[in-house]
Amino acid sequence: MDYEGLIIRPPSEAYSLLLQVTVGCSHNKCTFCGTYRQKKFKIKPLEQIKKDIKEARSYYDVNRVFLCDGDALIIPQPRLEEILELINENLPDIERIGTYANAKSILRKSIDELKALKKLGLKMIYLGVETGHVELLQKIHKGVTYEQMVAAGRRVKESGIELSATVLLGLGGIEKSIEHAMDTAKILTGIDPDYVGALTLMFVPETELYEDYLAGRFVLPDKFGFIRELYIMIDKSDFTNCLFTSNHASNYLPVKAYLPREKEKILQMIGSVINDKDSSRIRPEHLRGL
Repeated sequence: MDYEGLIIRPPSEAYSLLLQVTVGCSHNKCTFCGTYRQKKFKIKPLEQIKKDIKEARSYYDVNRVFLCDGDALIIPQPRLEEILELINENLPDIERIGTYANAKSILRKSIDELKALKKLGLKMIYLGVETGHVELLQKIHKGVTYEQMVAAGRRVKESGIELSATVLLGLGGIEKSIEHAMDTAKILTGIDPDYVGALTLMFVPETELYEDYLAGRFVLPDKFGFIRELYIMIDKSDFTNCLFTSNHASNYLPVKAYLPREKEKILQMIGSVINDKDSSRIRPEHLRGL
């Protein structure tokens, strides 16, 4: 595989073939994210993508593909359809293709275009929602409004492609912790994704948010403050059928719950950790990671 720079993928794509079809992120301005700062965004040449797909034919047991880097959905529709067709032709055992996408790239696709991508195997889109707090969305330079984020999420849902939304515990700092949690629950309710992955904010050097932290302009909640945000997000959200997880390495309290079916049970568990201030039940600091 011809990989350029650092390659990342969602936890649920751990066993997927990572096919890099773009380099970097088409937005690359979020104040908390340093993943693609050293990469200039580009769509990779089709010939290189073809070469990588053909190489993957020799790999054993490839049934999932994840399109890297940060926003493969930005690729123009005809080229993206061609890439998906090449995957299907060369890897006949593929069950699912997934990709990251930002709200702007989703909104550039019509419902019919998204449905066409689904027919070609694109069955999972990961959307970085981060927060539902209107001011925070602007402050972190997310590049979209609350309304655009909801519209993008709902468009994916309407197309029949499964949607996994990512949110960031702690993004409002200690000052806006409760507002961030409440408003994030609200936006998740509006989107009604199939999956939610809650990550915990960890500072990345050479990002604007890290500089704010060093200067004392941004103060994180303590570990139980993060968990309180998790409680609020689950408590105040209403889903049709959602798997809600906080099992990323960054999280203090791993959670996996089918909502709304297991809502009361998971809230009782999280609440007991908060009320008891029981550090033995949460992930030690030295075991946390990005």
